[in-house]
Amino acid sequence: MDGVTAIRAGALLDVNSGEVMRDVVVIVREGRIASMGKDLSIPTGATVIDLSDKFVLPGLMDAHTHLLIQPDYASNNPILYKSIPFRTAEGIAAARATLMAGFTSVRDMDSEGADWADLAVRDAINQGLVMGPRAQVATRALSITGGYMNQNGLAPQIDVPQFGVLVDSDDAIVKEIRTEVKYGTDWIKLYATGTTRHINLEDMTPLPQFSREEIELVVKEASRFRIPVAAHAYGGPGAYNAVNAGVRSIEHGMLLEDATLDLMVAKGTFWVPTISVYMSDGLPAEWSARTTAIVSAHKETFGRAIQKGVKIAYGTDAGAIPHGENAIDFALMVDYGMTPLNAIRSATIVTADLMGLTDETGSLTPGLAADIIAVDSNPLDDIEALKRVTFVMKDGHIYKQ
Repeated sequence: MDGVTAIRAGALLDVNSGEVMRDVVVIVREGRIASMGKDLSIPTGATVIDLSDKFVLPGLMDAHTHLLIQPDYASNNPILYKSIPFRTAEGIAAARATLMAGFTSVRDMDSEGADWADLAVRDAINQGLVMGPRAQVATRALSITGGYMNQNGLAPQIDVPQFGVLVDSDDAIVKEIRTEVKYGTDWIKLYATGTTRHINLEDMTPLPQFSREEIELVVKEASRFRIPVAAHAYGGPGAYNAVNAGVRSIEHGMLLEDATLDLMVAKGTFWVPTISVYMSDGLPAEWSARTTAIVSAHKETFGRAIQKGVKIAYGTDAGAIPHGENAIDFALMVDYGMTPLNAIRSATIVTADLMGLTDETGSLTPGLAADIIAVDSNPLDDIEALKRVTFVMKDGHIYKQ
């Protein structure tokens, strides 16, 4: 039967209820879940996939990736040493590795100086030219001169492209947002605070990069085009002002204060914590001490966020970590106090909500896209099972079996 696939699932997780269903049949028709149940009859002529010895769950979602960079970006500056066409090819390879790891949707949080290449990768995936997850992209990030995304360490007379767009006035902010909308961005990415090197270790205060009024302008201008804003923000007034202005998500946020977390709950702001990317080994003593302080603060903040009921969406900062290792943060989230079920929900229904895809994907529900993965054992018992995905279906197409 053309366009019909029947999946026999030994165990299947309903992420909405938390129930594990046994011996379930899932009928996929024209890329969507048509029906599912324990005693469903399989249509004559349907392609049958036997996952009776597997644990089946929705395709995973990574809300913070950078398909256009590789983990060596700090030592092998891609702007200086790689062409944008080559970086686009790397992005296509990264997208494939991500999909094969069981992540059927991603939010790519800026092209890291590769200009509009993330749009090209997204569109090539959508048109079926290359393999990859469904992607929402943020194109060029907004930052400031002397701040995050501004190349440093070079002689003043050397003028090179930047990792983001430096907007130092209201007019520059408005023009850049309109330019990104013109070329098809899905998100506006704002660097509300500086880098980890800008954190004052005496009081752990991050550097705010934009004024309250400037952040409000970013959100106001983006919202005119119905484009959401994601704010890189570690904490402090930069994070609070971003939440208060109405950004949809806070990225990283390892130093978020109670007042900001409470405001996030009140406003429904999502937090994408990206935990493992800050756990670096082999650093100089000064940076090792800084890393230790940041990691400790991150764990403590994560615990408070859970207690307060902040909406935590799964995101890894993939690109800074190897593409295809996107399941790396699940065990850390559980170690930090989240249940395995809620860790899985963070990468399915919560991230679908963040990305505005609740009516498209995020759960195994009739009518939604057939984004389905399988692992060998129950991740509710062993969350590390999510690192060993053996079956991947996206939009009803099988990419790994």
